[in-house]
Amino acid sequence: MDKQTEVAVIMGSDSDLPTVAETLKIFDKFAIKYSVNIASAHRTSEFVKQCVNNAENNGAKVFIAVAGMSAALPGVVASETILPVIGVPMEGKALAGMDALFSIAQMPPSIPVACVSIGKAGAINAAILAMEILAVSDKNMSNKLIDYRKQMKEKILAKDKKLNELGYEKYLAEK
Repeated sequence: MDKQTEVAVIMGSDSDLPTVAETLKIFDKFAIKYSVNIASAHRTSEFVKQCVNNAENNGAKVFIAVAGMSAALPGVVASETILPVIGVPMEGKALAGMDALFSIAQMPPSIPVACVSIGKAGAINAAILAMEILAVSDKNMSNKLIDYRKQMKEKILAKDKKLNELGYEKYLAEK
């Protein structure tokens, strides 16, 4: 684990890693220092506590907990820290991630977990939300986010211009 962790990412299973990679790519792009662990809320509860404690001792300011099915991990992480926890519900076979979404969104009072969308979009949103939390006390991070949003805006406007120049058929053919 990095000694200068800003965001600690804990996933319930290694099968979550392809989705979590979307979070980590954003952190790499913006030079966010992070740690990553695999820890099951049900099968390795003591290790979850150890991950939370290690991350806090290494300077973590935000946690991202990724889980599917009953999605207990974000709540367990939140029960071990007073730092913000962002829960990412994973897509599942039986209920397409709705079970995880409801489990994370319906936390009991006094132990909050922020909940983002299911799967890849949620992983990306969790990274951005973590950066927004960091930006509250970090002007450099705030500027990075402002630039990021400006770039997104410019990409959309360029696509709109291209669509209107080419027409929809040629636009689609080039995609």
